[in-house]
Amino acid sequence: MQKLDAFETGCADSAKRRQVLEGARRVFLHQGFDGASMGEIAKAAGVSKGTLYTYFESKEALFEALTLEERAGLAEALFRLDADDPDTRAVLRRLGKSFIAMMTRPEHVSSVRMVIGAAEKFPRIGQVFFQAGPCQGIARLAAYLDRQVAVGRLAIADTSVAAQFFLDLCSSGILKRLLFAVGTAPDEAEVERHLDEVLRVFFAAYGPGSAA
Repeated sequence: MQKLDAFETGCADSAKRRQVLEGARRVFLHQGFDGASMGEIAKAAGVSKGTLYTYFESKEALFEALTLEERAGLAEALFRLDADDPDTRAVLRRLGKSFIAMMTRPEHVSSVRMVIGAAEKFPRIGQVFFQAGPCQGIARLAAYLDRQVAVGRLAIADTSVAAQFFLDLCSSGILKRLLFAVGTAPDEAEVERHLDEVLRVFFAAYGPGSAA
């Protein structure tokens, strides 16, 4: 019975923590990091401030936990790459489409704006976001590229650099315009044209017959 009670307590704690994080996410996206307060977060989460502080000692700690969880989940979902698929170009095209779709989501654009706005005053926020997001994506893609190099499908001297290059090419000209509220997210035809160029440049640099 004691083990069951402990299990139930742990589940309740996990659910309450999730409730707090969901409330925090809504407030951060609406108010920005500086504009958000622990009182507003507690209200949005439907908990008392005392309960909120039981789980997170500060707004910075709460934001860090939220960022780590959300970015890690995105990296895991996006970078499930089949290293054994011989059609490397098709694998990278699928990744590019998923990556662009994620980048252009309004909530993602808002998150990036918020982090950029807060990073000068709170450098740790920028560091956590960068490590949990871009760095994780680069690491996962580099591991996939390592496998493609090993079997001769690509010729890359530094797969971490190549991974960053590929993701930067995917975001080039798209994320920046959205961050500045210029234009709208690309439609399917624009994404396909954009990825045609991304893959052309990437394989010119790293294809099996390249100088790399």
